Amino acid sequence: MYFGPASRLGISRFDETPPIEWIPGRSNAEIEEIITAVYRQVLGNAYVMESERAVVPESQFRSGEYSVREFVRAVAKSDVYMSRFSDCPRYRFVELNFRHLLGRAPNSYDEMKAHSAILDAGDFDAEIDSYLDSDEYQNVFGDNIVPYIRGYKTEAISHMVGFTHTFQLVRGAATSSFKADLAGKSPKLNSLVINATATAVTAPGNTFRNPPIDPRTRLGAGADEQGKVYRIEVTGYRANKLNNISKFRRSNQVYMVPYEQLSETYQRIHKQGGSIVSMTAV
Repeated sequence: MYFGPASRLGISRFDETPPIEWIPGRSNAEIEEIITAVYRQVLGNAYVMESERAVVPESQFRSGEYSVREFVRAVAKSDVYMSRFSDCPRYRFVELNFRHLLGRAPNSYDEMKAHSAILDAGDFDAEIDSYLDSDEYQNVFGDNIVPYIRGYKTEAISHMVGFTHTFQLVRGAATSSFKADLAGKSPKLNSLVINATATAVTAPGNTFRNPPIDPRTRLGAGADEQGKVYRIEVTGYRANKLNNISKFRRSNQVYMVPYEQLSETYQRIHKQGGSIVSMTAV
């Protein structure tokens, strides 16, 4: 299936930027670039204030006491990482750890359960170590390569479902793990991973949040063997102006619509300011 150019998928920066690697003889400026890249990846592309930097691990990395992997470990176990992500629900925290430390979405529910079990034991450090000490991390990044987003590449995933899940976690280089994401701190992949359900891959700015209902359930009049029903994903809803000052964005929506109501629903969606992302027969 053709998905279009990287720029339309929001991965052009990731696709066009080669892996950043420490090698002996790097200049001070290049070392600073590595440090910046580690913060960007491990903290989910969030802005880091000077007071939040891991000063001691930075110094140890500059002096050669720490490899890139050990510096990544220090940042992932830091207070700033804890303050940003540890108060997320369990599975949201796990899926973000996959994004930050392995550069991909979880491949299966078994992966999610294994990491959840570590957290159930109350061992945050062991959860971070389980990614950094894994064979996958060693084979892909080793000791000297900064982790990077790679879930859209075939060697990082085992099936198409994992490919689509990556785009639930990463929606363009300008977004962070929370910024421009309707889910916020709520889990995004929990039911999707459990049921091995693929999701729509949409352009950046149209991040689609999976609805709470089962998308394969037939609903409404005409939803039987006598007629087709269509699943319509809609994004970009905006409410009317509030006190004539501003607008606010509403959550994306899913509609299950019998064939005979498609035209009416289509007109209503556009009249309300929505944008149809996909329309699929169920």
